[in-house]
Amino acid sequence: MARNNYTIVEYFGGEDGYRCGYCKNEKGNFSHGMWSHSMTVQDYQDLIDRGWRRSGKYVYKPIMNKTCCPQYPIRCHAVKFQPSKSHKKILKKFNKYICKGVIPKEHEVEQPMDSVCEVVGSKEPSKKMECAITDVQKELAECPAVTNVERNEADVTPTGSEPSRKEPASVSEGRTTTAPKPGIGLDPNRPPCRKAKELRKERHHQKEQMKHTSGGVSSTDPPAATMTNQTKTLEDLLTETCPDTSSHCFEVRLVPVNFEDPQFTASYEQSVALYSRYQMAIHGDDPSECSESKFRRFLCDSPLEAEHSDDGPEMGYGSFHQQYWLDGQIVAVGVIDILPTCVSSVYLYYHPDFAFLSLGSYSALREIAFTRQLQKQSAKLSHYYLGFYIHSCPKMRYKGQYRPADLLCPETYVWVTIEKCLSLLENSRYARFNTNPDEGDARVLKDVGRALVLHRRTVMPYIVYARKQKGSNDEPEVREYASLVGQNCAERILLYRA
Repeated sequence: MARNNYTIVEYFGGEDGYRCGYCKNEKGNFSHGMWSHSMTVQDYQDLIDRGWRRSGKYVYKPIMNKTCCPQYPIRCHAVKFQPSKSHKKILKKFNKYICKGVIPKEHEVEQPMDSVCEVVGSKEPSKKMECAITDVQKELAECPAVTNVERNEADVTPTGSEPSRKEPASVSEGRTTTAPKPGIGLDPNRPPCRKAKELRKERHHQKEQMKHTSGGVSSTDPPAATMTNQTKTLEDLLTETCPDTSSHCFEVRLVPVNFEDPQFTASYEQSVALYSRYQMAIHGDDPSECSESKFRRFLCDSPLEAEHSDDGPEMGYGSFHQQYWLDGQIVAVGVIDILPTCVSSVYLYYHPDFAFLSLGSYSALREIAFTRQLQKQSAKLSHYYLGFYIHSCPKMRYKGQYRPADLLCPETYVWVTIEKCLSLLENSRYARFNTNPDEGDARVLKDVGRALVLHRRTVMPYIVYARKQKGSNDEPEVREYASLVGQNCAERILLYRA
């Protein structure tokens, strides 16, 4: 094969029912799963565009028409995103704390983040299997791939492309005013009070009339910048400057998940301690459930191979930790994957003492702004993936606040605007979003013989493997796997067969 990097997966098939982390149904969650020993960023991009997500090296896809809480992939058009009033309120609250040390007297109770441990019933290969795969990766470059005859039979023509978390943005409380009593506080000789909105409209109308009568801009008009309230961008709100005497020092650092990176290793112990404290305080985990090994397994071990390309972002593609430092200590970490067309949110954990800063929503806004920054370096990298949208679970609907947004149709794998999906989800937990009944999966692999298999350290199409394994009964499983990953991935990914 022409590629230097390979994606090697071990397919487990459909899971038996396991505990749902959303509705707490003990046997209601169902998903397909596979263990990824290594994966290219393009292959993962193609997989998440077919409903797959990763938790560590375990990659899973909910069985949408069977699971108790259907999980629909959701993405935000980062370049077109405009912060809502509640988003602006969160950013102002954060800036006031950094600049002036102001702690809000009241704040909403934050929704706990998704727990990868609860949501994913992951499997791992046996130690014997891991050793076999390791040997394959070391010797793959030296071993023959597909023979000339096998290549002709394959006729392969590749055609290239959680669980996430954020808490709901806070909603401003309604205010009520009491009308003054007659004769108290009002001067009968003065004209009645008018609303500020009416006065602004009247001033604007007068200025427009002056322009028309003078044939241009009136000499008395103030500069354009002071005439209208210019809308602040997300970047403006995030980078509002503080005085030199700010109460706190805040910075964001992007660190690659790599134990050979000095920044990552220097902050590793502090990051583990923060994760443990978060899991115990927010999710109520036992200390044994949030150990260093579990942290490493779910939030540090990644199948994604770091890659760089001439038309890609400066830091390259792969898995990263976006660390939020406050006064010299880490108070939050957003785990993200940078892929060819998106930034994919994996998880967030933060210091419980700073929950009043709405760090979940704040980090989501930061990551959207970061996606917009990357889009300037790589034009096709324009979406922000928030993981799964779960309409049947009210506390998980907050992800729909980051608009414009799309949900993925579970049958045709096309992205549909969220506005068109919500009415369907109000009537049924499971819904097909593509309204054209004649349209199916355009990227389904019709010829299972073209799926690539890694067998005895040799890459071959499944049709060749099946011929060598006379009497093998694994075709139904391989066919299921190929239909789930789609044509692009089935013709590129190496499916491990012992």
